[in-house]
Amino acid sequence: MTDLFDNPMGLCGFEFVEFASPEADKLERIFELMGFSLVAKHRSKDVVLYRQGDINFIVNREPKSIAGYFSAEHGSSACALAFRVKDSHRAYARALELGAQPIEIPTGPMELRLPAIKGIGGAPLYLIDRFEDGKSIYDIDFEFLPEVDRHPPGHGFKVIDHLTHNVYRGRMNFWAGFYEKIFNFREIRYFDIKGEYTGLTSKAMTAPDGLIRIPLNEESSKGGGGQIEEFLMKFNGEGIQHIALRCDNLIESVDALRRAGIPLMTAPSQTYYDMLAERLPGHGEPVDALQARGILLDGSTEQGDPRLLLQIFSETLLGPVFFEFIQRKKDEGFGEGNFKALFDSMERDQVRRGALTVD
Repeated sequence: MTDLFDNPMGLCGFEFVEFASPEADKLERIFELMGFSLVAKHRSKDVVLYRQGDINFIVNREPKSIAGYFSAEHGSSACALAFRVKDSHRAYARALELGAQPIEIPTGPMELRLPAIKGIGGAPLYLIDRFEDGKSIYDIDFEFLPEVDRHPPGHGFKVIDHLTHNVYRGRMNFWAGFYEKIFNFREIRYFDIKGEYTGLTSKAMTAPDGLIRIPLNEESSKGGGGQIEEFLMKFNGEGIQHIALRCDNLIESVDALRRAGIPLMTAPSQTYYDMLAERLPGHGEPVDALQARGILLDGSTEQGDPRLLLQIFSETLLGPVFFEFIQRKKDEGFGEGNFKALFDSMERDQVRRGALTVD
């Protein structure tokens, strides 16, 4: 993809998300149900690589590691993320010049030193310039399992589309400034969502390469005890709230997720699907099939040129962390037309679970 604006850090997509959990076996079982396969093991550490398409999920089982300490504080979680860059040394030096805080990652003999800076919630944000097959960090630091498909198709998910950060009220501008200053992200969407009882505000930040998208969410001033506040309490701090995985056929992928037993959010009301023809005239999607699966539809159909986004969300799978599954048909948004429907659905779930008390 051509850079949308100046790309001084040489960004070119997500490289991996690292996870840790006090119950790593359960974490890995969830990944398997989501269509990921174990493809490689670290040469010297208790660290493994799960993959689906070009999505890399690293599970760090080392107890006395940054990941181990992170999971001890936050529970099952995404404890680090990595951006691809054209030159990691140049990008790292520039990040430090701009005020980023370095994180020293302990390494063993004959092991790559991966430059990292302090990201959301103190989690490492790695800068990776070795990602070609045969020359990647995994080819050097890991051993691939024999006769394994190195890019298993799984349930059809191919790339990490975006991931969101939940932050304390008043901190959204700080993190937006962090990504703007260090990586030249730009704000492309701003949302102010109000439910019946609570609300949230969100800034959707996009990197110059157009491949890294990070919406930032904070609780609005309306009421208290909302979804962001609940996350922050359960997670014990700011962090990655959900990770969105993209595929080419969401109906088929959702069917595979359901067969595997991944719990997905309930569908919105009948009215939502009845209004799709009015909201998106001529969209051309099979409404009955979407409704049967609870898939949401957003985008625009102006001038007879449909630009659509199909999306669905899992229930929380790792503590308060969940996943989003999407298909893009020329739409580059975040489903803003669905935000209210999704927010109301999650608010109803909070009430059902007793996490939100109403009069």
